[in-house]
Amino acid sequence: MAGALVRIDDFIEDGSPHYNIAINAAKVVACEDDVELLAAVDEAHLVTADGQAVVWASRLLGDHLPERVAGADLMERLIERAAQRDYAIYFLGARPAIVEACAARARTAFPGLRIVGARDGYFTDEASVVRAIRSAAPDILFLGFGTPAKEYFMHRHYRALGVPFVMGVGGSFDVYAGLVRRAPAWLQRAGLEWAFRLAQEPRRMWKRYLVGNTRFLAIVARELLLRVRR
Repeated sequence: MAGALVRIDDFIEDGSPHYNIAINAAKVVACEDDVELLAAVDEAHLVTADGQAVVWASRLLGDHLPERVAGADLMERLIERAAQRDYAIYFLGARPAIVEACAARARTAFPGLRIVGARDGYFTDEASVVRAIRSAAPDILFLGFGTPAKEYFMHRHYRALGVPFVMGVGGSFDVYAGLVRRAPAWLQRAGLEWAFRLAQEPRRMWKRYLVGNTRFLAIVARELLLRVRR
């Protein structure tokens, strides 16, 4: 987390456009089938491990990521940092009530925070949205879209957006707005936050976690075998 925050400060000081993609087990699996998503990950300026399973896999494979950087935690830390360092932020995505609740909570917590935009994710004219964001000139743009929509959007438009740091946060808007509870800290440390989310939304999440996690384990096993053979 500390390293990510320092990198983001550097991006903002530099002023040129950058974007971040957070990786979890489901996204690793999705990259197996989606070349556009894989390209977005490969070309990202900062990649963070959003899932504990990715951290464990990195250690098993000898690459040793230092820790998980959960997207919801990074977003909250960046909102606080924006207030401290006078960074301008923009919220884009989710339903109108949710994005408005995110902006309201941030303003209440940090009265001096500069929020230069907050709009929902229900639009069809991407070009006009990109122009509006560029005109607002935020330092940080939070994208509350699902995967792979947010990755596609960042990859296609980050240069035109001109934002020093764009971050896809997915369902973190729901968490920040108070509509969804996160797993207790001990479950997060144990790598079982997925089980907590599955219990909350079994119909929507069962395939992602039960089928996806099985495929992720197979991918890690395949990579481990390849490395042993080499």
